[in-house]
Amino acid sequence: MKRMIFAVLLGVASINSIPAKAQVSLNINIGQQPSWGPTGYDHVDYYYLPDIDAYYYVPGKQYVYLDNGAWVWKNSLPPRYANYDLYRGYKVVMNTPKPYLSHNKHIAQYGKFKNNNGKQQVIRDSKEAKYAGNRNLQQNTRPGQSNKNGNQKNDRPERNPGKDNNRRGGHR
Repeated sequence: MKRMIFAVLLGVASINSIPAKAQVSLNINIGQQPSWGPTGYDHVDYYYLPDIDAYYYVPGKQYVYLDNGAWVWKNSLPPRYANYDLYRGYKVVMNTPKPYLSHNKHIAQYGKFKNNNGKQQVIRDSKEAKYAGNRNLQQNTRPGQSNKNGNQKNDRPERNPGKDNNRRGGHR
């Protein structure tokens, strides 16, 4: 009888020592997405904007574009895009780190979406309940505007490795 009790206790102890491997990770950033972002996504890291060959970093609320051969992070688009309408331009969702490092690939792959002119539903115009907080939100992501504090975030991913990090506009 003692052996049977010992065996049961040993079995229970063995089962409890096995680590649980089933984990569920859910990352939702609907509240961070700008009202001009396309519908249908619960999480977005970057948007690629084929019309202007630029990216928008959703967590940092900043545009990433080439300026004199270097990738820069800015709170607004440069003056040359002052008339660009983010609501009508096509946006490609990119949930990969540093997508701008594959820029030539994106130009080739998504160039066909240039001049799409509003054929993509944006969050502002969506009737879905999950976007209710985004619809009327002015997130200062229009060209020519800066964010509330006017500062660039320092929690951005590293910029082009091997490039001079002290060049204008970069602190990667």
